[in-house]
Amino acid sequence: MASMNISLPGPMKDWVETQTRSGRYDNASEYVRDLIRHDQDRASKIAAMQRLVDDAFASGVSDKTLDDIWEAAKAQAQTERAD
Repeated sequence: MASMNISLPGPMKDWVETQTRSGRYDNASEYVRDLIRHDQDRASKIAAMQRLVDDAFASGVSDKTLDDIWEAAKAQAQTERAD
């Protein structure tokens, strides 16, 4: 495993130490790795949502009414619940 040194302001260092003393993390490295994993997951979710938005814009304007869209969504939800 690679090593990395970081500098933190006092209050941040105190926060990390508090998290390790709580017993949830064995050490500061474990806490930082958990933060990074959460950030990676968040970034992945944002990227997926952005792809959906981009696809929606690229698909153009629909000729369906709002009622048509709602009915299709309700039908799809009922089908998925039945599965």
